[in-house]
Amino acid sequence: MTRSPNGPSPHSRYHLPAGSAAADPYALDISPERAGWGFTSLRVLPLASGAHHTFHTGDSEWIVLPLAGSCVVTVADGGDPFALRGRPDVFAGVSDFAYVPRDAEVTVASTGGGRFALAGARCAHRLPARHGPAEAVPVELRGAGACTRQVNNFAAADVFEADRLIAVEVLTPGGNWSSYPPHKHDEARPGEESELEEIYYYEIASAPDERAADGVGYQRVTPSGRGIGTDLLAEVRSGDAVLIPDGWHGPAMAAPGHDMYYLNVMAGPGTRREWLISDHPDHTWIRDTWAGQPPDPRLPLTGPPPNETPEARR
Repeated sequence: MTRSPNGPSPHSRYHLPAGSAAADPYALDISPERAGWGFTSLRVLPLASGAHHTFHTGDSEWIVLPLAGSCVVTVADGGDPFALRGRPDVFAGVSDFAYVPRDAEVTVASTGGGRFALAGARCAHRLPARHGPAEAVPVELRGAGACTRQVNNFAAADVFEADRLIAVEVLTPGGNWSSYPPHKHDEARPGEESELEEIYYYEIASAPDERAADGVGYQRVTPSGRGIGTDLLAEVRSGDAVLIPDGWHGPAMAAPGHDMYYLNVMAGPGTRREWLISDHPDHTWIRDTWAGQPPDPRLPLTGPPPNETPEARR
């Protein structure tokens, strides 16, 4: 187990407990240099009421995604500001978001305060700044039974245009398994698998009884025989992040009584922006069992009715 009350255990640099990767003003600041890879970044920016923060995007494209609260995103010399309605928290609904390009100065300002994810990827091309409305985010269910989860595909590869950045949100009801069967995307095999680095950022719903302990979940990563051979079983809490440079990842397990949220941020060296995965051969059979099971009736937790398609059950 890699959970430690004082930060990451010495034998794992892939599980970052809340606060262990903070860098003012960010509660979480994962750069490619911090992660030890080439492309993917994630920051979590808390803002007090009336506060603002300005940053330079550098060689990366970014998405500003409200986790809690609303904000206004302004790109210098980039046209009108984007007013993001946001949401009370990640379990309350799908949020709108703003895409901002590389080589730009960006300001995030919040009248009421909140927390905002900045998901980034080093990129080659400068695309225009844009607003992504919540109403346009496809919400789907994946899996069935105890493997059912909700995916908010706000910046999936086939949904929203970006140069390299791919990002989605996953909501898993308490007691369910997500990111299952275990899968990987650590080698480039055209038409079969993409090479993508990945960050999981977690938030766990509180119990209805305030006397109860904070919720936990669990994340498993096992070596695939490629790369650095990530091997991890982490107990995750709100604000934690898990780095996945390679390997089979999954399941992500939500403890009974505590719904689980995670934000997936991915990017890689491929010239085509696509999410292609390979299942672990020992566990891919689980997909065959879904045809005879209904989805978990607790889903969707948030957002409009899901787009139930054959692909959504993958």
